[in-house]
Amino acid sequence: MTDLNKGSQFKKRRRSKKPTDQIQVAVERIEILFEQAEGAFKDNPELSDRYVEIARKISMKYNVPIAQRYKKRFCRGCNKYISCGANARVRLNSQRKYILITCENCGKKMRYGYTKPAKADE
Repeated sequence: MTDLNKGSQFKKRRRSKKPTDQIQVAVERIEILFEQAEGAFKDNPELSDRYVEIARKISMKYNVPIAQRYKKRFCRGCNKYISCGANARVRLNSQRKYILITCENCGKKMRYGYTKPAKADE
C-alpha cells in the first residue's frame, strides 16, 4: 500500500495574497464601473450590463467584495444592471419589514430587510 501524501507528485498549491495597492485599485475600478453603469443605463442598457459584468469579474479576480450599495444594483439571476421602475419592480412589505425587488428580465425576486430609522432625541 502506498501513501500518496508522502510522494512529491502531489504538492499543495500556495495561494498568495494580492498586494494592497492592487486591491485598492480594484475597489476603485468597481466603484467607477457602477457609476458608469448608472449613467449609461438610459441611453444604452446593454453597456451598463457589460459594466456590471466587468465589475463582477474584477471582484472575483482580486477577491474583493462588492460594496453593499452596489450589490443591490444588479440582478443575481441574470447579472444585469437594475434600475428601479425601468427593468425592476419594487414592493414594500411593511408587516414583515422587507423590500422585494423583482427583476423584469429573468423574474428573480430579491428580498432585503429594513428597519425604521431611530429617532434623534432633541
